[in-house]
Amino acid sequence: MEGRGAVQTYQLLIGGRWVDAASGRTFEDVNPTTGEVLATVAEADGEDVNRAVAAAHAAFEQGPWGRMSGGERGRILLRIADLLDREADAIARLESQDNGRPIRETSAQSAIVSRWYRYFAGWADKIEGETIPVEGSFLNYTLRVPLGVIGQITPWNHPLLIATKKIAPALAAGNTIVLKPSELAPLSVLKFGRICQEAGLPEGVLNIVPGFGPTAGQALCGHPEVVKIDVTGSTATGQAVSRLAAGSLKQVSCELGGKAPNIVFPDADLEIAVSGALFAGFIAQGQTCIQGGAPLRAHDDP
Repeated sequence: MEGRGAVQTYQLLIGGRWVDAASGRTFEDVNPTTGEVLATVAEADGEDVNRAVAAAHAAFEQGPWGRMSGGERGRILLRIADLLDREADAIARLESQDNGRPIRETSAQSAIVSRWYRYFAGWADKIEGETIPVEGSFLNYTLRVPLGVIGQITPWNHPLLIATKKIAPALAAGNTIVLKPSELAPLSVLKFGRICQEAGLPEGVLNIVPGFGPTAGQALCGHPEVVKIDVTGSTATGQAVSRLAAGSLKQVSCELGGKAPNIVFPDADLEIAVSGALFAGFIAQGQTCIQGGAPLRAHDDP
């Protein structure tokens, strides 16, 4: 990242280094509240995704990450958590500028993001297989191993929180990552890349390639060395990702948009129920993965 007056310039994170896009292209990241350009961001395309996947694959197969114990991975995740706590206020301000959400909402999220890294840090050395009884003088057992390179695609409405829910468990399990954040709000995720570097995450374990769906996203979903795609987005996005991933039989996890009903039982405090329904329906202007729909009155009889 380089300063340019009030406008910042952000690069791609590939193989532990901050680099320009191979094409040299950038895109403008606009503050939706003011309409002003907040930053210029390097625009990843297929060539950049190829470089990022190669770096992630090398980190998995040849780097220290693949040989690191679960306990060592956990200690790095704990350092990430500590740094996230230190930077919580700065992350909240950055996200509020980047996606237009009120600072009270982004502050509430940035204050809890570190919890995921602490939780999964505890799991990193507890991933176990099973010993399975069989007839005869045989030992039959299972061993859980990392998948490899995971492609992750995240949205603009909760930029770092949703990315964290994907990143933390993938790292705890020993995988490496190529992450494409939303082009509408990539800045807190790019800042997180610097936090990971400061925490001692080895080069190439986390690669961040902001770009657009038809270019960077498509290249990531179709890359033969990416073994799993994890996406949060619209139903149409999930369908497109699944079609692209099917060509190489990748594992796919989709969290797609939709409304969730609020069920109000007969013994509920209606004032609290209405307040909760309003909050669920209109937080982030309703643009959230668990947006609450209209309350449904539950009756005594099924």
